[in-house]
Amino acid sequence: MIHIREARSRDLPALGRLFDDYRQFYKLPEDVEKATGYITARLAAGDSVVLVAADESEGLLGFAQLYPTWCSLLAGPVYVLYDLYVPPHSRRRGVARALLEAAADRARRDGKLRMTLSTARTNVNAQALYESLGVSCLQPQSRVARRKREPR
Repeated sequence: MIHIREARSRDLPALGRLFDDYRQFYKLPEDVEKATGYITARLAAGDSVVLVAADESEGLLGFAQLYPTWCSLLAGPVYVLYDLYVPPHSRRRGVARALLEAAADRARRDGKLRMTLSTARTNVNAQALYESLGVSCLQPQSRVARRKREPR
């Protein structure tokens, strides 16, 4: 069974490797030390929320990272879901969907007026998942998107 929870310091070795895999997915060079340092700094500073999908038998199955910011048009706080990654061996099991749903729930609980997300134009699998969850594309050229139904 998949459990979604906030990342803990004891997750850092595995989470750092996952974050490095995510960066490599976007054609950046392997650098586990840099990836782990970045995630460690985010958790220590509390300037992002990292949700992980965990399975008791397999460990971490993926992660999503939310960055708090402000929307001047809504005149209030929002989250930007900028990082979402599920490694190939964990795909097609509902992990990404569970992470996205948990992120939207977290946005509602934290009083965010909206959760915005973005992905590469070439990441058609992610785009299909987002659209299946009611996300609409705002800027097709850059694939910036948001949920059709705002978190309440």
